[in-house]
Amino acid sequence: MKAMRLTGIRQMEMLETPDPQIVDDTDVLIRMKVVGICGSDVHYYTTGRIGDQVCEYPYTVGHESAGVVEAVGPAVTSVKPGDRIAVEPAVSCGKCDQCLSHRSHTCRNLKFLGCPGQIEGCLSEYIVMPQECCYKIPDDMTLDQAAVSEPLSIGFYAVKQSIDIKCKTAAILGAGPIGLSVLLAAKYMEAGKIYMTDKIDARVDTALQNGADWAGNPDSQNIVKEISQAEPLLLDCVFECCGEQEAIDQAVELLKPGGKLMFVGIPEVDRISFDISKIRRKEICIQNVRRQNECVQETLDMIHSGKVSADFMVTHRFDFADSKKGFDMVDNYEDGVIKAMIDL
Repeated sequence: MKAMRLTGIRQMEMLETPDPQIVDDTDVLIRMKVVGICGSDVHYYTTGRIGDQVCEYPYTVGHESAGVVEAVGPAVTSVKPGDRIAVEPAVSCGKCDQCLSHRSHTCRNLKFLGCPGQIEGCLSEYIVMPQECCYKIPDDMTLDQAAVSEPLSIGFYAVKQSIDIKCKTAAILGAGPIGLSVLLAAKYMEAGKIYMTDKIDARVDTALQNGADWAGNPDSQNIVKEISQAEPLLLDCVFECCGEQEAIDQAVELLKPGGKLMFVGIPEVDRISFDISKIRRKEICIQNVRRQNECVQETLDMIHSGKVSADFMVTHRFDFADSKKGFDMVDNYEDGVIKAMIDL
């Protein structure tokens, strides 16, 4: 089969690779149809690593995907050939202490699509995944919607893990796909006022058009001052969705005493810092968000119900052979891109 593989820093090449094979009885062979470009994919493209996860070239990235079932193992019961599916990219063992505690996303033996040393990504014609990672979608759901359910489910998990958000004030720092997913989830869960920031004016506009009560650009506005003037008691919760030290510092300033800081973005650096005096005096609670946990089906159901729509996020499309153009566009934030999709 053909796979679009990273071959070096900012290098990508279409290569012939062996066809994946059904090995376990519960394996599903999937013909990929659409793959979304995620910020973490771009990290691997531009730096070759995220933390201690380092690419050994050639390597295939990609984990936001939807496709059609091509074949199934003899024990598969949830899907059949011809079914259109959304793909959960995390493969857990189901046996360790984390899995048995309903924390499959922190499984001791977790393997993730497009994560070096774990599973080759889905920017290829075919992949094999266990049936528990395959979610059949309704006939009237698009493959784009199925693929976007992956980042959207992270947003829903982040909000669920934060506070009882109903009628509470919150800020979302970063209006990329993950920040916008948090926005949609917070709106669905009936948050009070939601403030949003981004350094790209087009994304500020997108946030306002899709439910943010206020949005601003920290490069041209003093967002701490403006939000503090609107909310003198400050905010109940802040979601850091861009992985930037500047945003982390802003989050600490914006939180009220006893507030909660949610780390959703992935920093490119290995270490970040806090003003320890401020977070101690405010008794700020800090929590990381590790992808998502048991939220895929719920997210797909909400999309299908029409109560949540992330269709606006898909702004650009590229043919499989032009994947590099898509990665370069997302890396450079060109042309108002939010989510670029690769059609296979």
